[in-house]
Amino acid sequence: MKTRIKTATIRRVGWVLFLVYLAGLVYFMFFAESLGRTESSGGYRYNLEPFLEIRRCILYWDVLGPLNAGLNLFGNVAAFMPFGFILPMLRLSNRRWYVIVLWSFLCSLSIETLQLVSMRGSFDVDDLMLNTLGGFLGYLCFLAAASLRRRLHEVQEEIRRLKLHD
Repeated sequence: MKTRIKTATIRRVGWVLFLVYLAGLVYFMFFAESLGRTESSGGYRYNLEPFLEIRRCILYWDVLGPLNAGLNLFGNVAAFMPFGFILPMLRLSNRRWYVIVLWSFLCSLSIETLQLVSMRGSFDVDDLMLNTLGGFLGYLCFLAAASLRRRLHEVQEEIRRLKLHD
């Protein structure tokens, strides 16, 4: 019974975290002044060539500056890591790697499309790849945390069992 309560509590906390995360993601992708999202660009901006922006950030790291280049490369990955970490907590059906990759891709595609249509930011195929990678890396972190949690539970059970035999 205790395990059930803990699992239900984890799921509730997961839903709250997921909703807070999604709200933050929407804010940063569409409304953050520091990222220039308060005004529309006045036109449609997009990149459909894979690795164009990634290559540009790497080649012109010094020109763009570590903040801009790093934010583009690592920020897109980091932005979706919570997605891949929290989503498996919400439902058992979300505990397959390909489900997380698919949901990460679809969520990123939705955001990129909304950025294109609203003219706040740009549609970038590299962002799709980096966001999807971030979701997958978040999923790997979830697997590591779940494994650690199971191992901790096993150790606690072993300690409890040894105490009963003393």
